[in-house]
Amino acid sequence: MTSKILNRLFKAIEILIAVLLGIMIVLVFANVVARKVFNYGFVWSEEITRFSFIYLVYLGAIVAMKENRHLLVETALVRLSHKVKKYLYAALQIIIIVLMILLTKGSYMLVIQTMNDSWAATHLPQGVIWASGLIAGTAIAVIAAVNLYRLFILKIPVEELITPHSDDGAENKISD
Repeated sequence: MTSKILNRLFKAIEILIAVLLGIMIVLVFANVVARKVFNYGFVWSEEITRFSFIYLVYLGAIVAMKENRHLLVETALVRLSHKVKKYLYAALQIIIIVLMILLTKGSYMLVIQTMNDSWAATHLPQGVIWASGLIAGTAIAVIAAVNLYRLFILKIPVEELITPHSDDGAENKISD
């Protein structure tokens, strides 16, 4: 049941990423046409495009972490002994957690500091942008903690943990 809910949540995030990308494409195209044809641009479209891009990147990082599609030097990790591999993978997850806690803390402080400041054209609170780091930092730290749980409690081998996978459970390996 929890797995289905999480899969739906991540599917919703992927849909949101697609929507944000669509918004970016439409607004940039409309702005270019408006400037070239009518010699007039939509000032607010640049802010909405910036907002969409920032959230697209951070949400994409969450999905990449969940599906193990982030950068990982797999070739070095695979050649190590099982015990070394396990502790190196654990160390990497701990480093990720520490860095994401720093990102979350910094983003939270920026959200608080800039919530009363607004963008020039759309008048959206600037804290909304910094909230993207808060969301991504928290989500990625939780995913890394779950990876540690899967490694030490569920005893899932490192090879399985580092294999890229998608929501449908199918493994996506590059064949040699």
